[in-house]
Amino acid sequence: MKVIVDTSVWSLALRRDKPEFNKTVHELRRMIQDHRVQMVGAIRQEILSGIRSEAQFNKLQKHLESFPDLPAFTEDYVTAAKYFNRCRSKGIQGSNTDFLICAMANRNKFSIFTTDKDFELFSKHIKIILHKAA
Repeated sequence: MKVIVDTSVWSLALRRDKPEFNKTVHELRRMIQDHRVQMVGAIRQEILSGIRSEAQFNKLQKHLESFPDLPAFTEDYVTAAKYFNRCRSKGIQGSNTDFLICAMANRNKFSIFTTDKDFELFSKHIKIILHKAA
């Protein structure tokens, strides 16, 4: 099964001060080797946003080119809005990007790999599969 890797996981993997062994980073590497990682344009934007050095930005942009973007369709945006409204009615807040990720994962039958605990809350009210590190 393909896996949409959330910004929180990419951020952990790309830190310079990361520990030698981290279960989440190890799992990401394993999924990359297995060609299971799926990129979403909004996640690419979040990863690249805030990088101060143009050289560092260009280097990271080049590395991320290995992961083509999963296209988003009108139905994904509509589903994301429905998810937002459903969760909000239950007192759960989330970002538009997070719900778009959920909608795209659901439509494509992909799981989501994240360290963001909000997705666990979402999963109680919307149909998503969360990937757990082995």
